[in-house]
Amino acid sequence: MGLILDTSALVAWERAQAADEQVDLSPDEVIVIPAIVWAEALIGVRLAATSRQAAQRRARLEALRSVTQIEPFTPQVAEHYADIYSELSAAGTLIPQNDIAVAATARATGFGVLVGLHDERHYRQVRDLRVQVLHISSS
Repeated sequence: MGLILDTSALVAWERAQAADEQVDLSPDEVIVIPAIVWAEALIGVRLAATSRQAAQRRARLEALRSVTQIEPFTPQVAEHYADIYSELSAAGTLIPQNDIAVAATARATGFGVLVGLHDERHYRQVRDLRVQVLHISSS
């Protein structure tokens, strides 16, 4: 099995690293970062208040990236994006476009989406999408 990392989970994971907390995941889960989430994470680096904070964020992101891979936005993902957008639009329940890209990446790869504690609701509106909430425990 595999999980596509949503930005909310990536931020929670980064904060857990900074606080020496543990992320509770099955060792059998393959974790993949969609290109759009990586871009959003890099924005956080670019907008850091200080160069030290930017360097710390970048180092934590690179540590995470060393144990994951970045999934590109491919023509197959674009097909799923169009399907999800159309389905949600017809139902009157559109979600943010970057989150549609995350969901499309998950559906295209056959993976679920890993989200932070408070961001699962709108992903649950996407048909045929497994949603898992990231859990963090103190060391």
